[in-house]
Amino acid sequence: MVGVVTQPAPALIDALEALASGPGKNGPPLIGVSGTQGSGKTTLVSYVARKIGAAHLSLDDVYLTIHQRARLATEVHPLFATRGPPGTHDLATLALLLDRLAGAGAGDTTSLPVFDKLADDRRPAADWPVFPGRPTAILFEGWCLGATPQDAERLEKPVNTLERDEDPDGVWRTAINRFLAGPYATMFGRFDSFLHLRAPAFEVVQAWREEQQVGLLGRQLFEEEKVGLARFIQHYERLTRHMLAGGVLPGLVVQLDAERRPVSAPAESR
Repeated sequence: MVGVVTQPAPALIDALEALASGPGKNGPPLIGVSGTQGSGKTTLVSYVARKIGAAHLSLDDVYLTIHQRARLATEVHPLFATRGPPGTHDLATLALLLDRLAGAGAGDTTSLPVFDKLADDRRPAADWPVFPGRPTAILFEGWCLGATPQDAERLEKPVNTLERDEDPDGVWRTAINRFLAGPYATMFGRFDSFLHLRAPAFEVVQAWREEQQVGLLGRQLFEEEKVGLARFIQHYERLTRHMLAGGVLPGLVVQLDAERRPVSAPAESR
């Protein structure tokens, strides 16, 4: 039985601190931390950010609003109504946020957006926390940070029943790939370094994500909720498997076991 991460492994703390102490291209170093749902990336980034005075950002907090995703679902493909895959994030808002943090002075304050996963929508700006002053670094965590697009021929065959039944012609997955190759690649180009937390296999994601949901709800899941969560995870499966197979931009890679413990020292990927 896997357990929720409450304290990051020292090796992960050291690796992230080392990356955050390096130079930044445009101000404070911008470090991306990727990992599957439930891999412990939020716990790690939160811990290190507090320790070194860095700003902690999450890709989960810059999703498009529920109305914006509904419009995307109408204009491109119905599966874009579900948050998660590339194309469902507000990259324009994110770019402005990164600019503000990079240029912040000691007396400045920067509002950080927050997304309410239970409501499936962005919280009002009045509820956003504020980062005071200039960050020592910007630590940004997200499940698909640094992901590379797939070759076109890899998109032809569905990877699960969701793609087979609801994207039989490949419009959704092809659009995701275009987003990755375009605006997401541009956004990833701003980063100074990446730390990739690599799960042992895609099959652990369901258990890890169930633990996250239990934490959000404050109770155990009903069986029908587990079924719904399994469908939700299928939206992430293709790109997660691609990243686990090495489809990521260069950076430090740490292999995790099913308990989210590092089983190897951080190694450079190329």
